[in-house]
Amino acid sequence: MPGIVLIGAQWGDEGKGKATDLIGDKVDYVARFNGGNNAGHTVVVGDQTYALHLLPSGIIHPNVTPVVGNGVVVDPEALFAEIDGLESRGVDCSRLLVSESAHIIAPYHRTLDKVTERFLGKRKIGTTGRGIGPAYADKVNRVGIRVHDLFNPEHLRDKVEASLHQKNQMLVKLYNRRTIEVDAIVDELLGVAERLKPYVANTSLILNRALDEDKTVLFEGGQATMLDVDHGTYPFVTSSNCTAGGACTGTGVGPTKINRVIGVSKAYITRVGEGPFPTELNDESGEWLRQQGHEFGVTTGRPRRCGWFDALVNRYAAQINGLTDIVLTKLDVLTGLESIPICTGYDVTLADGSHAKVSDMPTDQAEFASATPIYEEMPGWSEDISGARSFEDFPQTTQDYVHRLEELSACRISAIGTGPGRDQIVSVHSLID
Repeated sequence: MPGIVLIGAQWGDEGKGKATDLIGDKVDYVARFNGGNNAGHTVVVGDQTYALHLLPSGIIHPNVTPVVGNGVVVDPEALFAEIDGLESRGVDCSRLLVSESAHIIAPYHRTLDKVTERFLGKRKIGTTGRGIGPAYADKVNRVGIRVHDLFNPEHLRDKVEASLHQKNQMLVKLYNRRTIEVDAIVDELLGVAERLKPYVANTSLILNRALDEDKTVLFEGGQATMLDVDHGTYPFVTSSNCTAGGACTGTGVGPTKINRVIGVSKAYITRVGEGPFPTELNDESGEWLRQQGHEFGVTTGRPRRCGWFDALVNRYAAQINGLTDIVLTKLDVLTGLESIPICTGYDVTLADGSHAKVSDMPTDQAEFASATPIYEEMPGWSEDISGARSFEDFPQTTQDYVHRLEELSACRISAIGTGPGRDQIVSVHSLID
């Protein structure tokens, strides 16, 4: 059975939770491979809606083993709060596995995240303030704290002292803040160790053995392609690899064990936080999309920036992720529009001040920031498509719109979301062979 990667193909909030839920009962493991509790997935089961942040979406399925991989940064208190919330609603979380090599978000990471954003002022990145970036920075600087460190008090103290040595200098001299006491941090982290311990495991070994035994593993990305620290709209990105390659480094599973990569895209496009967004609509159309699509952050509640579908972004995502399939979500939101614009190119400003028309994503971020979208118009539809259960149930103009997005994205569209419900999806091609 396959290893399957599921990632967002735009700037996030595409509906990855729904896509995971679609195939969740056909897989044995669902493993998160990047990000932290700055992610947000909404899963609707019957009349119940679950907002997940750190936990894999597969935790809703009783026969799936959910895994938090080594590439995730874990805030223990956020993890426990999410577990408690789910268990209070009857969801069994005892199957959860957390990588012993995952890095911990300590209280000082959240402090640094917030003071740094305020210090940057108008140059701020637009983080969630949850300490994600500083935790990843410590990981790369080799002063991070891993889950297994929580079970060795002496080793933990050494690591906290090493991490705070420089940070306290910054807090006092640069940000005019108080120092953070080592003892307080160590005590707080040791206080969560006992509760966390039953979930901790060598998840790389477990996942590799599962694949060797012909089990199906779904690798679930937090955030999305355009927020990838290497391949996104840098510096307005997250601090981890959200693209398909991150599934390997974030779980310890080799690329030869992955044979399907599914990208999730909205039938329009949104993003949160700062950064360039060529098709953004700062007008009535943008507000209409926001209200129709209920575009407010699962994690933060922030209103999302909305725009028309950007084919350059989708084709870029298909290229760097090696997408085999696209799940197109929220197609029903566009119902009622007489015509629907699709961005098929940009007019960009070059370094010498001249202009050029491009049909592929610019790698120069200054060019991308200057991009003005070039649109083609597709006829809309007024028929209610929320009850469609096959592609042929769609009006012809809806079918034409989907076919055009498929052509422009250079990847087949295998499933189409027609509403928030678990059963509101049209399958065109099987997502699991």
